[in-house]
Amino acid sequence: MGLFTGLATVRARLLLVVIALLGLAGGGIAFLTDNGAWAERLWSAGTLPVLAALIIEIFSALRRGQIGLDIVAGLSMSTALAFGEPLAGNVVALMYAGGQQLESFAEGRARREMTALLGRVSRTAMRYAGNLLEEVTIESLRPGDRILVRHGEVIPADGTVARGEALLDEAALTGEALPERRLTDEEVLSGSTCAGDAFDLVVAREAAESTYANIVRLVETAQQSKAPMVRMADRYAIWFLLFTVVLAGAAWGLSGDRLRALAVLVVATPCPLILAVPVAIISGMSRAAARGVLVKNGGALEALARIRTVILDKTGTLTFGRAAVTGIRTVEGWDQDEILRLAASLDQASAHVTAEALVTAAHERGLVLSSPSEAQETAGTGIEGIVEGRCQTALERDP
Repeated sequence: MGLFTGLATVRARLLLVVIALLGLAGGGIAFLTDNGAWAERLWSAGTLPVLAALIIEIFSALRRGQIGLDIVAGLSMSTALAFGEPLAGNVVALMYAGGQQLESFAEGRARREMTALLGRVSRTAMRYAGNLLEEVTIESLRPGDRILVRHGEVIPADGTVARGEALLDEAALTGEALPERRLTDEEVLSGSTCAGDAFDLVVAREAAESTYANIVRLVETAQQSKAPMVRMADRYAIWFLLFTVVLAGAAWGLSGDRLRALAVLVVATPCPLILAVPVAIISGMSRAAARGVLVKNGGALEALARIRTVILDKTGTLTFGRAAVTGIRTVEGWDQDEILRLAASLDQASAHVTAEALVTAAHERGLVLSSPSEAQETAGTGIEGIVEGRCQTALERDP
């Protein structure tokens, strides 16, 4: 399919929709005011631009050796005009042009979400050159390079921790809400975020061959692929076209009424299949990518409709990908809300996911938090500071 693909800009597509809509509406007004001749002229004017663009696209596809179901739509519009039924042609033109504009909108949204996916990773990195640091593009990183990864930065390339330890947020890759700790020489995957102190990373693979780059390529390929239903429609397009023409000819020949042939062509115009399926697939995959779910291709997404049984991992759990307070255990004499209030007050000074979960839980219970002072956070250990004149400590439990 691909009406107007490579033929006009999005504005031109929108213009064709407006022309078809104005032609249909103007013709309707003329018809209701007993101006039948003007009604037919306006309906024809609303059909011809869309038909012309479609014919150009059909011939372009034929030169590439491709035969699609678009030909049926072209036949129905041209036959409607030839048989003096411009209203039918205008309706088909509006459905087709409007559907293509809808698909264009879905593709644009998918591109924006893909840009956001790519935008997670910085385009530069701080690489060591002797005892100095230099800012370089991630494309220039090579295996063996040593780079500095600062707090909050997304890892640009796969590698290993050079020394010490690294605290990483891998939610974008694994869905795990709690940060993971990596020690010296342990592997670090691109796409994860430094959730602790800055650390040195030894690059193991070029950025273009890294885990995150492969994920992005997978999503791009998936969005460009066709769903099985569309591939099947394209495969049998020539037979469907021949069957439609024969059936239309038979309807005309047996009834003696040429409008029966037009009715067959209009009914056979496969707008729902050609337009709805690609829009649904593109929208579904882009929405999934925005939520961190990667779909291999349109066929995999379409197969979800047939799933009746889901097998979970060994823990048998599904998570939202974020930490939450599920329970509070206290020693005798301490109130749960008071413990939560003090801990959340101190954790307001931390960006750790566990700290954010405690603060969220306190707000959900309507607790009034105090402002902490002299807060000092140690990556991988916890945070301590002063709350209401008392020294408080919140320790991290190993994930």
